[in-house]
Amino acid sequence: MGWWVYMLECRDGTLYTGCTDDIPRRLAAHNSGRGAKYTRGRGPVMLRYCEEAMDKPAALRREAALKRLSRVEKLRLIRESRVDAKGPIGEK
Repeated sequence: MGWWVYMLECRDGTLYTGCTDDIPRRLAAHNSGRGAKYTRGRGPVMLRYCEEAMDKPAALRREAALKRLSRVEKLRLIRESRVDAKGPIGEK
């Protein structure tokens, strides 16, 4: 199973960046209040961006890099991606 780096849009319009080895499970956790402390009380959240990483260390490095981007840069990345609410378009 691969690792993924993702960005969520919270109900209040803020963006959350994280990584996981199972996007559907993690998205469900965020939406049920069992996800990251940041997203609790800011749900429901929507998946806006994800990209696959080679392994967990690579995912953690990419997560850190994305968290350093400005909001404008994150929104540009989201706009240029091909992600729907279930994950990358074309993924099953």
